[in-house]
Amino acid sequence: MTREVLLFGHVVGAILMGAGLIGVFLADLRSRQLERLALFAEAIRAIAVFYDGLVVPGALLLLGSGVWIIVAYGFNVLDTPWLAGMVGLFALEFVEGNTVTRRYFTRMRRLSREAVRRGQVTRELVAARAEHLPTFTHFLDLPVYVLIVSLGVVKPDDWTQFIVGGIAALAVAAGLTASLPRLYPWTPPAGPDTS
Repeated sequence: MTREVLLFGHVVGAILMGAGLIGVFLADLRSRQLERLALFAEAIRAIAVFYDGLVVPGALLLLGSGVWIIVAYGFNVLDTPWLAGMVGLFALEFVEGNTVTRRYFTRMRRLSREAVRRGQVTRELVAARAEHLPTFTHFLDLPVYVLIVSLGVVKPDDWTQFIVGGIAALAVAAGLTASLPRLYPWTPPAGPDTS
C-alpha cells in the first residue's frame, strides 16, 4: 500500500510540475507579445503564480516521494541509467530553477511593479528582459521535464536516450532562445503608459 501511495504522490507531483512549467512558458510567451505595461506586469505576475503555485509544490512532492521510493525500495541509482538520469536532471533543474530562473522572474516582477508605479518602462526592466542566460534556462525547463518523464516511462537500460534527449533539449532551448525574442521583440512604448 505504501508503494502505491508514494507512486501516486510522485505522479501527482509530476503533473503539478508539468502544468506549472507549461503555464510559466505560456505566460512568458504572452508577456513578450504585450506592449502595454500594465498587461505586461500582469503576465509577469501570472508567471509567479504558476511557478509558486504549481511548479514548486510539484517539485517538492516529486523530491519527497522520489527520495522515499529510492531509499525504501533499495534502488541503486548509479547502476540504473534511467534512474540516474532522472535524479541528475531533476537535481540540475531544481538548483537552476531556484537560482537563475526564480531570481530572474522575481526581479522581473519587482521591476515591472516599479515601472507600473512610475507609469513608464524603466531602463532596468528593458535590460532585464533582454538577458540571454535566464531566457535560455527558462526555455530549457520544459524540454528537460519531457526528458525526465520519458526516462521514467521508457526506463532504458543504457545512456543513449539520456544523451540524445539531452542534446535535443539543449537544441530546443537554444532554438527558442534565438527565435522567440526575434519573433516577439519586446519593445514597449517609451512614453508614459496610458493603460
